[in-house]
Amino acid sequence: MRVNPDIPLAAVPPTVWTLPDPTQRAARHVWWRAWAAWLRAGGAVPESRRRFEVWVAQLAQDPAQARAVRRLWWHTLQDLELAPWLADEGIAQQPSWSAEAMLRLRQHWLPVAPTTRDAHTLLLWIFDDPRDERWLRALPRHALQRLFTLMATDTEAPRAREQWTAWVLDALHLCALRVAETGTQPDLRQRMADGARRLRVFLDLPTRVAALRDALAAGDTEAAQRAEQALRTALDEARHAAYSAYGHLQEAGVAMSVVFALRQLRLRVLRAKLLLRLLRSPDAARATLHMLARLVRQGHEARSVRALWLQLSQLLAERVSQRSAETGEHYITRTAAEYRAMLWRAAGGGAVLGLTTWCKFLLGGLGLAAFWAGLAAGLNYAFWFVVIMLLHLTVATKQPAMTAPAMAARLKDLHSREAVLRFVDEVAHLVRSQSAAVIGNVAAVIPAVWALHALHTAWTGAPLIDAAQAEYVLAKHQLLGPTLLLAAGTGVLLFASSQIAGWVENAFVLHRLHDALAYHPRSVAWLGAARAQAWADWWRTHISGLAANISLGLLLGLVPVALQFFGIPFDVRHVTLVTGQMAAAALSLGADVWARPDWWLAVAATALVGPINVAVSFYLALRLALRAQGVNHVNRERIAQALRHRWRRAPGSFFWPPRSA
Repeated sequence: MRVNPDIPLAAVPPTVWTLPDPTQRAARHVWWRAWAAWLRAGGAVPESRRRFEVWVAQLAQDPAQARAVRRLWWHTLQDLELAPWLADEGIAQQPSWSAEAMLRLRQHWLPVAPTTRDAHTLLLWIFDDPRDERWLRALPRHALQRLFTLMATDTEAPRAREQWTAWVLDALHLCALRVAETGTQPDLRQRMADGARRLRVFLDLPTRVAALRDALAAGDTEAAQRAEQALRTALDEARHAAYSAYGHLQEAGVAMSVVFALRQLRLRVLRAKLLLRLLRSPDAARATLHMLARLVRQGHEARSVRALWLQLSQLLAERVSQRSAETGEHYITRTAAEYRAMLWRAAGGGAVLGLTTWCKFLLGGLGLAAFWAGLAAGLNYAFWFVVIMLLHLTVATKQPAMTAPAMAARLKDLHSREAVLRFVDEVAHLVRSQSAAVIGNVAAVIPAVWALHALHTAWTGAPLIDAAQAEYVLAKHQLLGPTLLLAAGTGVLLFASSQIAGWVENAFVLHRLHDALAYHPRSVAWLGAARAQAWADWWRTHISGLAANISLGLLLGLVPVALQFFGIPFDVRHVTLVTGQMAAAALSLGADVWARPDWWLAVAATALVGPINVAVSFYLALRLALRAQGVNHVNRERIAQALRHRWRRAPGSFFWPPRSA
């Protein structure tokens, strides 16, 4: 083996230089994988460039070896279906997102057989490192052109060019067919704008590709240019027609199947345009390499289940955040009058939660089995939360998951310092409102529990809870125990209930249940047209709140039972409920409890439960809303700096209302 003296580097290793029998598929594919691993050079791009130059230079000096590599190359290409690979690599292969998720899980966990003839599988088995795109794009142009010359001899070059053009045109035809198939799906078409429902926009796409193929076969350059432009125009028209469905999704609910179809259609259109550029590129070698690098990157992205979920949940997250933002506006106070009103609503909510605490103790005395005890507790919470909602009162810890999207909705335009300062003002209003709600809840639940204790004692002659129960309450709320961690877990449940509410509200709108209630013949027959309309309007207004409150109650009751079944200790730490339990324990233990250190440790823990509930649920909701709104890192940092500045200059603005608006 002769080495080019102009390149003072190590020779190609025997594992790469020794070629297998090109007719043996498994050995051939294993060799390509070893070749890519050697060129990868551990991710060092300059070393990859040098190794590629060495390999090409040695091929150029050894005609026999070049012929062997050429035979290996052509056997590989002829054995694979390249047109579907060019059309589909990096794009979901299944018709639905659930089927695609299952396919990606199988691809992730099951090993690859080297005898595969599937180009999709083989490509990512050979280039199995997501970083391969970088060194592929960085390969030197002169060495790449030299390799392409070696792979296509004078007698094979015309056949190679014709074969490559045929593969690209077939891939382009597949893209056109699949765009047409997607654009004619009933679920998508019924959501398009009226002016976009023209079938010919989609059905003409394969015809446009056929016209381009005929012009290229005839060698008519002008006709080929006209056909290419007509195809580009048709692709744009098809994409714009399909995109009109996004307006319907924003107004009438998000269907995951439609979001998936729209994303697939967009990727197909982009792939078709990329194939057109590849077809007309004057530097075929460089364009092909860039296409390979792009497909490697997109192929790895298309194997990620997490990426699939993030892509599909983007619109739904925006929809949920938008609905939560509309609801969250009612929880933000900006004036002293609104602040006082929030205190009164929170006090009413705290008084009702006193009844919740009393019912919880009564249910605990029934001695139910674990599941039924959890279900009873969940129904108890859900019932009283719904009562609070219908009375237009407030539960403090339910606010953050609703108000965070309302904050994020203001982050779309942060192009000036004044806009950032206005947002900081809104954050101050929010924190102040949340403080008022917590104060109102806690201040009212204590006298409510005391009043219930007095009534219970007068009626039965016994305290609300006995001394043993009071000691248990005191012991499980200690500062040095898991109370603060459990408070954070409760914050996650608070956030989860807001998401459930958003999903339920989205489904209510998506499936047009409002119209079903208002116009269904049976509803009209039972209630009359006016009452049926009023009933439908009531459900449309309250469906999100009902879903949030009922789901939160059931989560608080059933999640601890479910986790304990798997050996994970968990209990609810909700600031108002914990305060009510502590008040009942103090009344049962008497005045001596005030001298006990464990009492004060429990009081300190209770004081921290509220901020942790609020912080965790607000953080999770804000993070989701920021992703839905597409707020970048730069704007996030600007906001953080402005908040720190406000905290240093005017900390009181976060706790006390202004005297005027």
